[in-house]
Amino acid sequence: MPLTKPNQELRHDLKEVAALLKWSSVDLMKMAVRLSEAGFESDAREILAITSGFPDAEDKLTEYADEVKKGVITRAKPE
Repeated sequence: MPLTKPNQELRHDLKEVAALLKWSSVDLMKMAVRLSEAGFESDAREILAITSGFPDAEDKLTEYADEVKKGVITRAKPE
């Protein structure tokens, strides 16, 4: 059964946010490397600590998108 338009949008939004987290993590890691090379070790470690939760959050969003595709999660019409 095909997804409704609202569910298609929800799935797309979830996948888009997951991808944004992934690329933000990549960019922040590059920034951490540059900070470390410039002698700002504590700042680099702070950035790495912030981004350490990104992969888990990305995985959750991807799983939610898969559940939308399977029909487990649906977007209800606003009341």
